[in-house]
Formats: sequence, C-alpha cells, structure tokens
Amino acid sequence: MLWFKNAFSAVIGFLRRADAGGTQNEVSKRRIMLFWGMLFLLLAALFGRISWLMFWSAGDLVSKSNDRILRTATELQERGVIYDRNGEMLAHSVPMRAVVIHAKSFHDYHENRKLDKEATIKELCELLRADCQSLSKKLREPRNRHVTVARQVDPQLADYIKSLKIDGVYVNPELRRYYPTAERNAHIIGMTNIDGAGIEGLERQYNDYLLSSPGKVRRIKDSRGNVIENLGVVKEGKEANDLVLSIDERLQSVAYKTLKYHAEINKATSASLVLIDAWTGEILSMVNYPSYNPNSRESYAPYRARNRAVTDTYEPGSTTKPLVAVIALGKGVTTWNEVFDTLPFQVQGKQIKDSHYMASGNLFEILKYSSNVGMARIALRMDPRDIVKGLESFGYGSRTNIEFSGENTGRLPHRKRWSNIEKATLGYGYGITVTPLQVAQAYSVLANHGIKKPLSILKVDKAPEGVRVAREKDVDLVLKSLEAVVEGGGTGTQAMITGYRVGGKTGTAKVAVAGGYGNDYVGTFAGIAPMSNPRFALVVVINEPHAGKFYGGAVAGPVFSDVMKRCLELYNIPPDDLNPDGTLKTPAQKKKDIANKKRH
Repeated sequence: MLWFKNAFSAVIGFLRRADAGGTQNEVSKRRIMLFWGMLFLLLAALFGRISWLMFWSAGDLVSKSNDRILRTATELQERGVIYDRNGEMLAHSVPMRAVVIHAKSFHDYHENRKLDKEATIKELCELLRADCQSLSKKLREPRNRHVTVARQVDPQLADYIKSLKIDGVYVNPELRRYYPTAERNAHIIGMTNIDGAGIEGLERQYNDYLLSSPGKVRRIKDSRGNVIENLGVVKEGKEANDLVLSIDERLQSVAYKTLKYHAEINKATSASLVLIDAWTGEILSMVNYPSYNPNSRESYAPYRARNRAVTDTYEPGSTTKPLVAVIALGKGVTTWNEVFDTLPFQVQGKQIKDSHYMASGNLFEILKYSSNVGMARIALRMDPRDIVKGLESFGYGSRTNIEFSGENTGRLPHRKRWSNIEKATLGYGYGITVTPLQVAQAYSVLANHGIKKPLSILKVDKAPEGVRVAREKDVDLVLKSLEAVVEGGGTGTQAMITGYRVGGKTGTAKVAVAGGYGNDYVGTFAGIAPMSNPRFALVVVINEPHAGKFYGGAVAGPVFSDVMKRCLELYNIPPDDLNPDGTLKTPAQKKKDIANKKRH
C-alpha cells in the first residue's frame, strides 16, 4: 500500500538523521529501539485499519461492491395467447429487441479512443431507421442518462448491433404482439400498444387476465452488463393466462371474405355480420367492414377500428316483425288464421303502404310478404308498452352479458303517451334502434323455440341454462312463416341454401337523419338454419348501399346463403331436403312440399 511505503521511508530517514551524533554504540541501540518502536506503531496502525475495515466499515464496503456488480432484474412481462375454439392462435407475442444508449458510457468510449461520435450515431440511425438529429440532441442533454434509439427491433438486426461492441449501446429484450389473422379478427381481439398493454377489443377487456405478473431475480453482472451468476429469485411472478374464444376461425375467414366482397360490389359504407350457436349462446363469427390490420399501425383509423356489430345502431325495420308477431300471439290479440286488410291506409295524415301489393292476408302471409300494413294493424290493437316489454325480453334495449367495450344498448321508446302513428310504426321496426348483435340474439331465441340463453365470446364447456321468454307454440308458428320467406316465394329467396331448409326475414329501413329520414337505406337479413332442427342464427347488415340495389333480401341475403352454407357443412349438419333415393329435391319439389304443408 502506498501509505505504508511512505511511512516506512519516513522511518528510515529519521533513523539516518539520528546517526549524525553520539557514540557508535549509543547510536546503534537508539537506532534499534527507534526502529522497533516505529515498526510496532506501523503494525498497530495497520492492524487498526484492517480491524476498522473488517468490523466497522464492512457493511458499507459490501454495499458499494454490490452496487457495482449486483443487479435485481425484473423478468420480462409476458402476455397470454388468444386461441379460437379449435386451438388456432389468433394473438401471440414474439421476441423483439430495444436498442438503448447509456449516454455517459457512450461519450467516454468515443473520447478515450478519439473516435467520431457523430459517425457512430449516423450508422446506428441508418440501421434502425431513426432520426439522427433527434438522437444527437437527446445525447447532448445532460439530464438524459439513457436514450432509447429504437424499439420493436428485429432480433437479427439487434444481434448485429450488439456484435459491434460499442460501449454504452445496449440491447434489451421485449415482446411484440402479433395477430396471424390480421384484419379478420381485428374488431374482436383488438390490439396492444408498444408497451404491451391492451388498448382495443378483448386485449383491453381481458388485459389483466392475459398479462403475467413479472418476478424479480438477483444476478451478478460485469461492467458490460453480462450475467456472471444468477443468485436466485427475489420475488415469484404469476404466469400469463391464455384465452380461448368461441370464435371459429374457419367461419370467420369465410364470413369476412364474403361480407367484404358484397359490401364492395354494393358500394356500401359499412357492413356487419354476427353468427350465433343458439344451443350454447356462443358467438361463432363476428366481422365488420371496413377493418384494419392490427400488425400495421398505419392502417389504424377510428372509423376502421369500431366494432360496428356492437357499437352502431340502426332501425331494424321488418326484421322486427316476427318478434312483434310472437308478442301479439302471446297476448292473444290475434290468431294465426285471422285475415287482415292490407291495403294502404292513413294514420294521422301519414300513409302506410307495402312495397309488395297485397289486398289481404293472415299472419303467415303478412310475414312471408313483409306487409307493413298488416303489422301496423296488429300493433294498433296492442298496448305499445307490451310490445316494448316483449322486445326487451328478446334482448333489445340493453347490453348483452359479453360486455364488449363500447357496446351500445340501442333505444326502445318509453312514453306515457303514444300517438297512433308511433304505435303503428312500432309494429314494423321503426322508432327503435338496435345493434346487429342484439338482432342476432333475438333470432337465436327464435331458433331455441323461445328460450333465451346468455351470449358468450368465450368457448363454453357446457351449454348454459336459458330462460323462456316466449311460448314455444307461438314461436314454432312464426318459424314456419320464416321458412316461407326464403323458400315459399317470399322476400328472402336469395338466402336459399341448396339441400337445407332455412328461414329468415328481410329488413329494409331508411337511414334516420336530423328531422326525419334521408335517401339511404340499411339492408338486413336475419335468418335461422336448419329449420328441421334450428341451431344457428345469422344476421347480415349492409349499411347504405349505393350500387342500385338496397333491399335486404338482395344485398344481405346472398351473404347469409354463402356463410350459413359453410357453417352447416363445417358442423356436419346433414342435408334435409332429400328425396327417398338420397338425391336433393329440386326447387319445384320444395315449393310443392311447402304448399302441401300450408294446406294441412
């Protein structure tokens, strides 16, 4: 030690000066005594210093040493995988890197080696496509100890940067969320931000469930940040949870492709589709157009990111007629065989008429040919509060139990006084607003013969118990009329599926604007299949088509046909329109069968 060497030299110098006077013997004795005396003092001082360091300053020294080599590292926060009902990955995390500069180490490295710092910054910026001017400015600011150059960097590029061995430049691990199905499931799954927190869709709704709770690990690191030894776990973390959806990606792919095609050829501003397994309440498919790619932030825009199936409302029009019919039958205000005058008539100065001429008809024919006049006459007989209450039991006017972010309740009128025109139009779906999801839920109740089951976006292991909201015999009579809408020459013939009995209802409603209604329409088809054993409910909404066609049967019916056909095939539903020899019945044979059923 330097202080000991200096002290020893001082002692020797002192002894030499002592030799200047006195006899030789006296000098020798004095020299020896002084030498051993000084040596004793030196050893005592050394022992005292060692004792001080060992016993009184040990804690402080160990702490300073640990500050240089020991680190408590927080484990990378992981995020669970999102699967479809068949185990296909819809969202998972992939390893990426973040490039960070420790400003002081970076500056010292270049100054000690007399290297061009700006050239290094330029090279890093070119590799990482970063802003050189901004990075240089941040590195010059004294308060910036760590400066992030780039995040979500490809691991191979990050490894190359690490191989350059530039002091102060570090590569840290991080994760990036990846969505293999891109825009097909964007509105359901949503996306995360750059820090891995959910900001849209189910990623946001189940954010805490999907995220892990990171643990803490104690490690020894060298001056370059390399791990020398793991000392153990300081805090245990919680593993991330996976999410299994009710969505069937096979159907989702067909549904999105079909909906997008028909929305574009009809020049629609937007479109939505919802498919429900009525037996379990599971949502098998939910798609919207337009959509966005959550893997590419450039395609993100608020109007594209909206899950229109749950956030957008519209007047459902004629798709409400079967529900009102069930309510009317349940209240006993009409019978299945009663014949109504369906010629145009006026209510409070406003004319109610049909798009298809019809002089008279019973409830079966009113639904088959979608008569506004017939339904208005039925509604005028009823207490409108009974209609509203009945629609509420089908799910209108309230959120579903799924609790989607931004889900709209729609609107049902609750008035003390009703005008006759308000009563009349309520019978054919005007004066109320609903979401496509609510319509799909209502038709799943019809498919279940009047039993309402809770909806689920997560896969269920066991079908939940339902609640009866309508009499089975009333619903079954209405189901017969819905089949005639498609296959009996009604308004929904374009929804027909070869080999299967299907039923449904068209809806064509004007778009409400300030002060009344505009010139645009919403075309809807809501249907059920197979009618021999109803299971699936599918709703298609085409909003504001501008290519010439706007009726629900024309713009939404073909979408229903294509998607429902694929659904029945994937779920191995056997065709039910078969002749005894196993061949499919022709349209003429099917019409004859329906006519025979009607007579009997």
